[in-house]
Amino acid sequence: MHRLLCATLLASLAAVAVPQARAGNLLDLAVVDRDTGQTLPTYSKHGKLYVAGAPGHRYAVRLSNRSGGRVLAVLSVDGVNAVSGETASPEQSGYVLDPWETTEIAGWRKSLEEVAQFNFTALPDSYAARTGRPANVGVIGVAVFTERTPVWREKREEIARESESAAGAAADAQNAPAPAAAEAKAAAPAEAPKLQASQRALAKGERLGTGHGAREYARVDTTTFVRASRGPAETVAVWYDSYANLVAQGIAPRPIARRTEPQPFPGGFVPDPAPR
Repeated sequence: MHRLLCATLLASLAAVAVPQARAGNLLDLAVVDRDTGQTLPTYSKHGKLYVAGAPGHRYAVRLSNRSGGRVLAVLSVDGVNAVSGETASPEQSGYVLDPWETTEIAGWRKSLEEVAQFNFTALPDSYAARTGRPANVGVIGVAVFTERTPVWREKREEIARESESAAGAAADAQNAPAPAAAEAKAAAPAEAPKLQASQRALAKGERLGTGHGAREYARVDTTTFVRASRGPAETVAVWYDSYANLVAQGIAPRPIARRTEPQPFPGGFVPDPAPR
């Protein structure tokens, strides 16, 4: 089960598609079409990874921890934090993944029990655009933080001893735990307005965005996590748009039109003609 963490620190040829976006050393990021069950293939251009979304389809962001320690993944969709609904920034809330854990984030976090489904929609109908933030529609990013390991510091206590033969004092060293970090208090996710996901077909050339879909059960718990650094250990991202738009930009390959050879005897029976 993935877990929610509320942050407390201030902290021009198209490439061949590959199965998923293995974009980082600590974390793999992939996009899954929930209506087809397919992990969307990625296309690479100028060092960026792209996936093609289908308008109206629900999707999930699959995160895989590739390390032997816990990591914090701060998820941004269209420049919006997927947990809090704020304009995304690395020091915000995110999801904590256990060592080698894989999880799928299927929507905007509405509470500890529910999310509003991610779905591909026209840019004007995206959640970011409907909340006045259309500038970063079309990208999914994750800021990845490693966990700070407990620090044991040697504390020296000086014990004065009176002695006629000794001029100095002996020191006794003992190990003492460092002050424990305060437990992160869960902040209630900002409740976003209910937005109707658009199912209309994209106009030619219209960009794709992420809508605010139906609510579904997706329980998480809270946990504590102390970041090893103020900034992320790495940031991974994948850009998305419709397949037609990716083809037009030279990112995805054009579909190969296969011409079939006409057959004189294709088989079957004589159908009725269309009514006049």
